[in-house]
Amino acid sequence: MNGPIEWPDGKQFAFTIFDDTDSSTLQNVGSVYAFLADQGFRTTKSCWAFRGDPTKGTNVGETLDDMPYRRWLQDLHAKGFEIGWHGATWHASARQRTAEGLERFVEVFGENPRTGANHASNTECIYWGSARLTSWRQMAYNLLTRYRNCSRFRGHIEHDPHFWGDMCRSRLKYYRNFVFQDINTLKACPFMPYHDPLRPDVNYWFCSADGDKVERFNRCISEAAQDRLEAAGGACIMYTHFACGFDDKGSVQPRFKTLMERIAKKNGWFVPVATLLDFLLLKRKQHDITFAQRQRMERRWLWEKLFVGTD
Repeated sequence: MNGPIEWPDGKQFAFTIFDDTDSSTLQNVGSVYAFLADQGFRTTKSCWAFRGDPTKGTNVGETLDDMPYRRWLQDLHAKGFEIGWHGATWHASARQRTAEGLERFVEVFGENPRTGANHASNTECIYWGSARLTSWRQMAYNLLTRYRNCSRFRGHIEHDPHFWGDMCRSRLKYYRNFVFQDINTLKACPFMPYHDPLRPDVNYWFCSADGDKVERFNRCISEAAQDRLEAAGGACIMYTHFACGFDDKGSVQPRFKTLMERIAKKNGWFVPVATLLDFLLLKRKQHDITFAQRQRMERRWLWEKLFVGTD
């Protein structure tokens, strides 16, 4: 794709959010989504299919087993928000449980999830840890992480008890990988969504801008950053956890509220992640990532991971 993108309906840029469901409850994210809806945003909220063991895993939250939360997610979906996949639950799930979780998702929402992201501590994470990288970058990552994440994640390893790569390939269209500091995700990864022949169990990968918690999110979408995104005609897919500080005792955190109200007034295309990626995919003449593109992206991510702390 060469030159600036002509966004639909004469819009000048695109902006959306993929919210990892970690720690989410109706109480701590309900106000955030009500605010987003009122401002005209339609974004992507992931979910877990089942309530897990509270003594295992990290960032316990509500799931499709919690009926008020389930009904609220169904209402969000009916209003135009996308519901994405974040695994069967908050801790490791073997293949059968993942299959059951995907069936539960279809039962509740009437369709397969179109987008997904790994829950970082789960054994069934797909192409995660050192498997995100190639060549010397993989070796450097392993050395710097003391091999903690070497062969730890098994979702893409056929015949492993946690393997579900075939289900990912047949059910999900887009999966998140690298997260970068800049608001303009399309500048960091101008070829997304892309297919990586070295990681064939994911149909198309996408990248995100780093908004892990509210403070980092607010820094990433500062006034100056918003104006840069608009001027470049770019696209931002924010990665975040809305359960981490965005709700302030039932109200939306003030700085986040101010920044989102500001960007909502701009001429942006505010659609869910899959809608944005579908549009970009249609613009692509090349879908497979090249060797050089993979190298550049891995180098940038590894640098930011080590020295800035991105996901």
